[in-house]
Amino acid sequence: MSGSDAILERLMRLHPKVIDLSLDRMERLLSALGDPQDRLFPVIHAAGTNGKGSTLAMLRAGLEARGARVHAYTSPHLARFHERIRVAGELIGEEALSDLLDEVEAANGGAPITFFEVTTAAAMLAFSRSPAGHTLLEVGLGGRLDATNVVVPELCVITPVALDHQAFLGDTLELIAGEKAGILKRGVPCVVGPQEDAALEVIEARAERLGAPLLVHGQHWHVWFERGRLVFQDEAGLLDLPPPVLPGPHQVANAGATLAALRHLGADEAACAAAMTGAVWPARLQRLREGPLVRAAPEAEILLDGGHNPAAGLALAAALAAMPARPTHLVCGMLDTKDVAGFLRPLAPHAESLSAVAVPGEAATLAPAETARIAAGAGHAAGTARDVATAVAAIAAAAPHARILVCGSLYLAGHVLRENG
Repeated sequence: MSGSDAILERLMRLHPKVIDLSLDRMERLLSALGDPQDRLFPVIHAAGTNGKGSTLAMLRAGLEARGARVHAYTSPHLARFHERIRVAGELIGEEALSDLLDEVEAANGGAPITFFEVTTAAAMLAFSRSPAGHTLLEVGLGGRLDATNVVVPELCVITPVALDHQAFLGDTLELIAGEKAGILKRGVPCVVGPQEDAALEVIEARAERLGAPLLVHGQHWHVWFERGRLVFQDEAGLLDLPPPVLPGPHQVANAGATLAALRHLGADEAACAAAMTGAVWPARLQRLREGPLVRAAPEAEILLDGGHNPAAGLALAAALAAMPARPTHLVCGMLDTKDVAGFLRPLAPHAESLSAVAVPGEAATLAPAETARIAAGAGHAAGTARDVATAVAAIAAAAPHARILVCGSLYLAGHVLRENG
């Protein structure tokens, strides 16, 4: 175990709740650290149910193509915690992370605090000490009471809002949109991705109260695929660009929000093209090309995706429908906090079988038998497997040329990336 791993494990025990939405603890801790959030380089703050990570990955690629140094704070990590904090374009180093966590823990003085609050404070401290052109902050959960919502950004982004985390954010689209819109600040522009009417009304109402200018999909900007190209249009004119390197039809909307943000920031066409071609964001329909899983199924196409809510299920289904025809089999592990049937139902017409597995190391994992039971009710030919490797080997033995999609949880995706090297 590395030094930072030991510190992170200790910090996980400081507060009895994994999620406890509040800004009081965060504001107290940041004050003890000298308020680094007030010394960040221009912030782009992103909220939304799906797509905010992909959007920020494209934004980072576009901004870096302009020669800018870019800080980025995203969550959760997949294989290694260091992925969450990128300082001036580079993943944070082990020694720097350990020193920051020690500093934050000392400033906290043993008071109750959540893991996410500590790591967010550490990221802000790191960013405040290193020059950059931009700081990208991804909301962890919700927006209004999220630990990142202590900044006054230069620009906000709200990607599509859908039902997820209802226990914390509310059980209607309007309530959830209200939490996401909580990142809006007085006079600060916000790019708004495609939204259902109910969500957009909430966002627009809050923006009007705050005098926050909106750049809304379908009103101020439009994006579509045409003849293998991505076409974007806003008041500044038309862009004809390469398609996003991140796969799936749902990335069109994320690309549009990225381009609207870049154009607002004054980016030229070259930077916009680089955002499409240079983004890297693992576990979003990622093709595995090496490692034990690939060696166990050498003729199969193995894809990995961390989507886990009904909107993600719809997006994955659309992506599968757009791919070349190939027998598709799912390996799925999910947490018991998720709408499992809602995620799996859109995928049923595209999958010949589903092998349910546990999410290793997660107390909230749904038992494979329960996942399989719900999957069967959602229209899948479902069974269980001991683990991902066993499921992949069994599918490959029965259908060597299959498409195998491992899905259902970012935590499962992270486990696969670690185990598969």
